[in-house]
Amino acid sequence: MSTQLDPLSLSADLLYTVKTEGDPNWLRTHLASLDPSRLDRALSSRERRLSFWLNCYNAYAQLLIEETPELLEGGIVDRWKFFVRDRIPICGVWLSLNDIQHGMLRSSKHPWGLGYVPRPFPSPFERRFRLESCEPRIHFAVSRGGEHCPPIAVYSAADVDEELDIAIRWYLEETVSYDPDGGTATIPRLFRRYRGDFGGKRGIREFLREYDAIPADATPSLEYERPTRRDGFDLEEFVDR
Repeated sequence: MSTQLDPLSLSADLLYTVKTEGDPNWLRTHLASLDPSRLDRALSSRERRLSFWLNCYNAYAQLLIEETPELLEGGIVDRWKFFVRDRIPICGVWLSLNDIQHGMLRSSKHPWGLGYVPRPFPSPFERRFRLESCEPRIHFAVSRGGEHCPPIAVYSAADVDEELDIAIRWYLEETVSYDPDGGTATIPRLFRRYRGDFGGKRGIREFLREYDAIPADATPSLEYERPTRRDGFDLEEFVDR
């Protein structure tokens, strides 16, 4: 894949290179040494910020799995370290996977605040380059490694909204079950952990209707799937215990 040395191309090509098992090191070096003013110009819209940070998150999630698999195979503390260690250099600033997901993509929300609590003390870098508001659809695009995760896609600024919609419809079709006789919908636990991102239970139902996971006139009670190790390597499985 031909790479132009602009931030959006670098993030997209890094993820593509990781997916195709190429050598990502020179791309990592260029992302690490970007000038902040250049990144600022590149991330001039919501779509550009969204695609850039999604690609960075998914590329580095895969790289860090390859580099430190022992953390994911260890206990709760080791798995927690996988997400919070600052091992992702962007513009000379070291970020963690949590910084990208909860700082940049969720506009500085606390990872354990159920979508209602702000992330404390966001850095100047985070405040400068994060999305202006939380984007709940990112929960269906970030890599969790579970059996129902959509295939990791390279997101483009021009089509990121349509690409996210495709991933969401795929995910909900695989994971949501609706019982019209019982008046219940069984949904993934990520809706519970991040319910504030979706606007609470009412917002979750509206989201499910929007993506045809439940009928347009349905108002079911919501039940959450039981957590399993196969749900992926996200810390969600520990939060609810």
